[in-house]
Amino acid sequence: MKLLVDTEALVEARNAAAFYEDSQPGLGKAFLADVEAPTEEIARHPFMWRRIKGRFRRYLIPRFPYGLIYAVQGKTVYVAAVMHLKRKPGYWGVRTKRSPSWAIAT
Repeated sequence: MKLLVDTEALVEARNAAAFYEDSQPGLGKAFLADVEAPTEEIARHPFMWRRIKGRFRRYLIPRFPYGLIYAVQGKTVYVAAVMHLKRKPGYWGVRTKRSPSWAIAT
């Protein structure tokens, strides 16, 4: 499957990694590894994780309070957000409006 990551999701991952790295050296790298690792798993079993809104699903990141918010269309996985689970749920929905093919509607 092809992986398409929203640029804002990349920024979220980098900002969180910088925060963790400032907190404890090496923790930011561990965070990024934990964010990148599930992409292969999601590509193999894209419909395994819980649907949260429309066609979007959430993969919970182990060890960190984050989730990957993604949708599948054909052979493409679109990662809309690397979302902190305790802050502003649903904020990422605005991103899906940029491309009608990734709209939240089922």
